[in-house]
Amino acid sequence: MKNSSVTYRKNFSLIIVFLVLISVTLVIALFVSYNLTAKYVENEFASKKVDVMEQTIKPYTNLYQNKIPEITSYQGFLDSASAARYADAVFKDYSFVKKIVFYDVKVSNQKNSTIIRNNLGISINAMYQYIRQDGKVSGLRIWNTADEDEFKQMAIKLSDYVAFSDTTRGSTQDEIFKTFYDIKPDKINYSNILRREDVKNFRELRKSKNPSFFYKQNMMTFILDPYLLKIKNSHRELYQDISIQPIVYDPFDNQSGNLITEVPLSGAFSDFKLYFSSGRDYLTNEINRRFMPIGALVLLIYCFLVLVGWLIYRNLNFNIKLFKLQYDFINNFTHEFKTPVSVIKIAGSNLSGDNELSERQRKQYGRILNEEADKLNDLMNKLLSFTQLENKSIEIKKEEIDIKEFVEKYIETFRIKYPDFKINLKIRGVESFYTDPVLLGSVFQNLIENAYKYSHPNKKELIIKITHEKRNIIFSFADKGIGIQKNELDNIFKKFYRVENQYNQNGSVGLGLAFCKELVNFMDGDIIVNSKVNEGSEFIVTLPYEN
Repeated sequence: MKNSSVTYRKNFSLIIVFLVLISVTLVIALFVSYNLTAKYVENEFASKKVDVMEQTIKPYTNLYQNKIPEITSYQGFLDSASAARYADAVFKDYSFVKKIVFYDVKVSNQKNSTIIRNNLGISINAMYQYIRQDGKVSGLRIWNTADEDEFKQMAIKLSDYVAFSDTTRGSTQDEIFKTFYDIKPDKINYSNILRREDVKNFRELRKSKNPSFFYKQNMMTFILDPYLLKIKNSHRELYQDISIQPIVYDPFDNQSGNLITEVPLSGAFSDFKLYFSSGRDYLTNEINRRFMPIGALVLLIYCFLVLVGWLIYRNLNFNIKLFKLQYDFINNFTHEFKTPVSVIKIAGSNLSGDNELSERQRKQYGRILNEEADKLNDLMNKLLSFTQLENKSIEIKKEEIDIKEFVEKYIETFRIKYPDFKINLKIRGVESFYTDPVLLGSVFQNLIENAYKYSHPNKKELIIKITHEKRNIIFSFADKGIGIQKNELDNIFKKFYRVENQYNQNGSVGLGLAFCKELVNFMDGDIIVNSKVNEGSEFIVTLPYEN
């Protein structure tokens, strides 16, 4: 028993160490995964701003790459009316365009042109300004010195392109951009792109002596307002507030402790930037949201490991208990065999010895041999019967029995065997029923034997009650013995299990009650026990009643 206790303590210590180890691992895993999640969110806070910037200036990019080049398709034949329709389409699709200035340009060889360069005269035939008010486009013919300056710069680049471009090949994108685009803060100037035939015509125009001959060219200036850009926060989980600020904007202090980042805009908005700000609580909520699945997965793995550890421990515990039961069974079974065998050997030696024995001595030794042989036979029969019950190899042979006569036969037997044993019988509502008398007798014999064995020397009493309730017959065996502890009640019907007490140190292999339960279950019945320590136990057997 001492070795078993030590083994139990070792197993318990191992499982505690295992639980502590995986618990520490769990805490470390949660801590590391949370920090990694926080770091990942912070990195995204710094990197995803480019996505927001691209989505925000996507309309501007579309205007620059697709809408503005549509002017070229008119080949210089835009007038005030068609320019107004074009401006209306721009205002509808691009809310950040505040104003459009349209230049109706005349290219000739006249000496009184606004710009005369490379023998080519470029002048403004008319200038119109378009704005959107109350959902409608209003156009006004104007003459503005600032706008005229924009025209002169574009005219100079156009004249140089006519004079120096190579008409044997197509112009590169870089040449087109430098000549026909002029991007300034909040402003885009554009003139329709010349074809190679147009360039050749303009060069011929420089040689012409007819002052009335000219070509038309269109130029436009788009005035933009960056504050009218619609900010598209495609990462609301990261950025709490986004605003458009001048590139030089830099708050002196950040008393709220918010996380901030920024990204400059491009093109005509290069003097501005997107300014991102998020409170730490705002990002903490996002960190927690992303961490929850990871934490749940870690906890799931932890629970799985705990379950595996528990199953291993339960299996080891079960094996240890099974080993203990088998060990106790072998010890007790050996003792049970050893005692009768020793007595038989002694009696046999005396009978076969040289000394003459009296008739009384021979009868005594013969009685001893018979009693010990009966003990061995009873033990072997019990083991054999138990095996047959488990294998369902016994057949129930029912016959009608008289209850009172059947029970009093066993009571009388035990009174003779144990003169100090007081057994009282109470029968109510039943006289006879059909059952297997051999199997039922085995149940009576084991329960009455246990009642005597586990009672105090001065309290050898047993009350047997038999009652008929509905479709069942109930047998109650109530003694005034030592009782059974609550933690033992679930185990006493297990094979080879013995309750450890002073009355059970020898003479038991842990088969009696297990045998009773197998017998009762085999007869489609049930057996339960109620017990209190030092007050006694009551075994209740319930069998189906057949009359």
